[in-house]
Amino acid sequence: MTGHRTGQAERAEGTASEEATREYAEHRELLFALVYNLLGSVADTEDVLQDTWLAWAARRADGAAGPVEHPKAYLVRVAVNRALAQQAAVSRRRETYVGPWLPEPLVGPLAGPGAPVGDGQAAVERAEAVSLALLVVLETLSPLERSAFVLHEVFGYSGAEIAGILGRSPAAVRQLTKRAREHVQARRPRYEPEPAVRRQVTERFLAAALGGDLAALLELLSPDVTLWGDGGGKAPGGLRPLTGRAKVARLLAALAPKFGGRALVMDWRSVNGAPAVVVSAFGRAFAVLVLDLVPDGDRISGIYAVSNPDKLGGLA
Repeated sequence: MTGHRTGQAERAEGTASEEATREYAEHRELLFALVYNLLGSVADTEDVLQDTWLAWAARRADGAAGPVEHPKAYLVRVAVNRALAQQAAVSRRRETYVGPWLPEPLVGPLAGPGAPVGDGQAAVERAEAVSLALLVVLETLSPLERSAFVLHEVFGYSGAEIAGILGRSPAAVRQLTKRAREHVQARRPRYEPEPAVRRQVTERFLAAALGGDLAALLELLSPDVTLWGDGGGKAPGGLRPLTGRAKVARLLAALAPKFGGRALVMDWRSVNGAPAVVVSAFGRAFAVLVLDLVPDGDRISGIYAVSNPDKLGGLA
């Protein structure tokens, strides 16, 4: 009889473990997108998701605890708060980072009309993708403001839901969301150029930059364009962002002889949901280039070049 009860208990534990795994897997893409938008780093995101899984597995295995009525809400709350706890360590690392810090790009296939919808990481890259330009703006928010903004503006959570996730009052959440929205709107109006326009401008920019065509660069760049070069001290980049059309154009024209002679391969990919270029040479990706355009125009307002090899490890 004892053996029979032991067998039943083991089967029950096995069933509970399978259910826990299934429920976590069902929501993992959402959790990845949420945490990535809060931290901007794939490695940090994976660390948070691992902690979230361990907390979830322990909770589901606790026979004394009652059932979790809403697994998705529970997992989101755990993941967001784990991400907030991770922010201190992330901030300390960025204080010693060499040069401008840019988020780790999420690079996937460039989807065209009729392209099949995949799953796993490719689906994450397409769903709820936040542009590199917006992620840079989000870096200037406090962790709580960023969480409120991402949950409300990107994922559509209500104020009451966010209050429950963050453990704050609805009134406090309203203030956080309001401040974050105003801050983001002031620095980045809601506008995304048509993919065809972005690609055309990128092609013209590459031709001008690699050819050292100063006049063409000046024509393409907006007066207050900013160049962000993230090499992390391990690849070409810069010590700080460079702002101003003349300064950026002169720098790019001066660099043309260094890169123009290489056998470069330009691979069009989706980077955080937008068409962009992965630049390779000798079979190795060495930069991801994303351009931001002025609202309702075709001039370049931002140039984001990620060349830190630590952020390109997943590329061929």
